[in-house]
Amino acid sequence: MIIFDHVSKVYPNGVKGLSDVSLSIEQGEFVGIIGLSGAGKSTLIRSINRMHDITDGTLTVDGTDVGSLKGKELRKFRRKIGMIFQSFNLVTRTTVIKNVLTSFVPDMPFWRVLLGVFPKEMKVKALEALDNMGILEKAYTRCDQLSGGQQQRVALARTLAQNPAIILADEPVAALDPVTARQVMDDFRKINREMNISVLINIHHVDLALEYVDRIIGIKAGRIVYDGPASKINDAILSEIYGGDLDAVGSSEDLLKKE
Repeated sequence: MIIFDHVSKVYPNGVKGLSDVSLSIEQGEFVGIIGLSGAGKSTLIRSINRMHDITDGTLTVDGTDVGSLKGKELRKFRRKIGMIFQSFNLVTRTTVIKNVLTSFVPDMPFWRVLLGVFPKEMKVKALEALDNMGILEKAYTRCDQLSGGQQQRVALARTLAQNPAIILADEPVAALDPVTARQVMDDFRKINREMNISVLINIHHVDLALEYVDRIIGIKAGRIVYDGPASKINDAILSEIYGGDLDAVGSSEDLLKKE
């Protein structure tokens, strides 16, 4: 369980990322986080694995006070939390399987990392993760030869290989076309339902959020203004989240304009 207890985050320049946020997320939930750019969506999810330190309040994950962790304990904690980014964060000049194998580097002796020598069991786990994402046949293909959707699947496989309890995704489909975006959202839903992994997605495209996630958290200026079932979202709630600017509510069709 993830528990935010009166959590606030103020950046050094004085900007408030989060303001008195209290909420809890049960294991196995599929949560979409929506709101305007700068509302605090990324701050919320990045505070869970302490990419951002909170300023006030308490944040606990499975009973562990995240703010109290240091050094080796923090690194071990982060191994339980997968992170997916909009830009995929792959080494594109190397193969798919080598990218997935990087998930094991924190657990390896330095000499193995230096020489790039991975035990057989790690290679098997990497291949199994690729198989789960339906991209096993690309294992020995260079990542720069893959489509955007395939690269995001590699990123997901890399995360699955570390056997996380939670996956945080920061705008994971923003750079994808509408068809591919739905394919990747299908992957997230599969991971959530079949593996009971908690998935929290910061997503700009509200139509995709409503189609796929079970719970919506709406953020405005660092505060939670809606927290409930996706099925209960209506124009009045969206107007509250987006300050009446419904033109700011992205849809997957907006992605076509990028082509």
